Amino acid sequence: MSAPARPAPVTNLADGEWHRLHPASPLLRGGLVFIAVLGFVIANLRERAVDLLLAIFAPEAGDELGPRYEEWQNDWANDPVGGIVSHGLVGWAVLAVAVVIIAVIIGFWMSWRMHTFRVTREAVEVRRGILFRSHRSARLDRIQGINVNRPLFARLFGTAKLEVSVAGQSGNVELSYLGSALADGLRADILRLASGVRAERAAADAAADAAAGRPTTPPGSAASAPEGPAELHRAAVSARAGALVNQRVDEFLAPELDPQLAPPESVVHLPIARVVGSTLLGGSTVWAMILVVIIAVGVSTGQGWVLFSFVPAAIGLVSYTWSRITKSLRYSIAGTPDGVRIGHGLLSTGNQTIPPGRIHAIEATQWVFWRPFGWWSIRINVAGHSVANSNEAAQRTTVLPVGTAADVHRVLALLIPDAAAEVDPLVGAGLTGRGTTSGFSETPRRAAWLRPFSWRRIGWAAADGVALIRRGAIVRSLTLVPLARMQSVAVSAGPIDRALRLSALRLHTVTGPVSAVLPVVDRDEATRLFERLADEAVARAATDTTHHWGAAPRTAPAIAESATAPEETHDAR
Repeated sequence: MSAPARPAPVTNLADGEWHRLHPASPLLRGGLVFIAVLGFVIANLRERAVDLLLAIFAPEAGDELGPRYEEWQNDWANDPVGGIVSHGLVGWAVLAVAVVIIAVIIGFWMSWRMHTFRVTREAVEVRRGILFRSHRSARLDRIQGINVNRPLFARLFGTAKLEVSVAGQSGNVELSYLGSALADGLRADILRLASGVRAERAAADAAADAAAGRPTTPPGSAASAPEGPAELHRAAVSARAGALVNQRVDEFLAPELDPQLAPPESVVHLPIARVVGSTLLGGSTVWAMILVVIIAVGVSTGQGWVLFSFVPAAIGLVSYTWSRITKSLRYSIAGTPDGVRIGHGLLSTGNQTIPPGRIHAIEATQWVFWRPFGWWSIRINVAGHSVANSNEAAQRTTVLPVGTAADVHRVLALLIPDAAAEVDPLVGAGLTGRGTTSGFSETPRRAAWLRPFSWRRIGWAAADGVALIRRGAIVRSLTLVPLARMQSVAVSAGPIDRALRLSALRLHTVTGPVSAVLPVVDRDEATRLFERLADEAVARAATDTTHHWGAAPRTAPAIAESATAPEETHDAR
């Protein structure tokens, strides 16, 4: 029987009761490190272990091993195996190893028993700890996204790590690990509960089914399976074993984004050649060339210290480049009923779902080496994904590693669906335009004293509650900020700015890689723009209902907008 394209609405994990994780969770969280340490110890003591086995099972080799036993007696610190043998402590050593293994197994079992979670209609809660207990709760209305990661070893066990991202630093809730299918189903249930109306609708449908006398137990459940003879039971076990193997193979080959969740035309796929080429032409290439030159000069001049100083940096750079390439393979992005779904990865895979209304800022950038190919990347600001949370957070904030201008249009339509029709005509001019093109403002010529290469490109526009800022010469960028989620707006001017009657305007959002800054703008225009954005942000936020995206569609506030010439914008204000 083939599995359904989408997990069933009920996984029995979102029923408000406490549940435990996958039994292999302790091994996947910390046991692999223990196994690696044990393997390292065994590898370093393999010679003494072989000699010990020869002495036990081949007594005739005692003459050859006699001198070694004498050396062992004087080498206890450097050779513990020899010391154990020479002092007749083999039995105690075996007992100690057995005690350690039993203690580790008991510790893993206790860790699994004491690590529980539950999903209610208000929050996701996790309790863990043996000696020191902790209880963490993530409110459903503060969920910024849900990530499902499948590291390579976890995939071997058919498990996945589910992480609920909430607003605030270090406030995420992890469930490591769940069954792979259960993780997908639980994610759907959490998003359904967080959406508000869908949970109520599901409860109403269940009540209607009960009133009509229709069965509510999902088909194929354990309750509906009749018990058969022993032969049928063995056949069923064999069939389940074969199905398990097929399931593991399918999980390794299946894309992270189920193509049946969204129409194919909404999905962006990245060719391998583009992924590799964009990575090699990225900023890391410049550093690689510098390191190669430094190492070559150091070796040719006999400066051996260069090898110890810069070769590790070169190795790290190669590792970073390889990681960038592998994480961008099998990339996909599409709109689903619960938000934008992004999948990526080759061996260790992952995907994240960003519910509607959780994106605070968007930035499309183009590195100068990418310009001949027309490649762009897109990053976002989401609450809880700080730039200081290592490369994993950087991966989550990159929603398009590299794509064409057409891909940028399609991804922006997924990220801001409510304003896509109004914003799309401005995107082309925002990516490559200069001057007063397609509604963007004009920067005064005197700004060339401060921005000699990019002053003609700097400008702003607005459409349907979204502010757009373009800037940059070496690195082109187009920043979009939904005003409903803007935190504040600020105008600043230094001594030189005041002398030139210029100002800088910054739109504050949650912490992230995107910085929404209009570096230079006419002082009077900055004042008018400051007042307009402040007023419109308040009005938009008052009517924003994206925390319950399953409710009725939002009604746009009755605010006069203009996305044409900046003079009309000033008159409207």
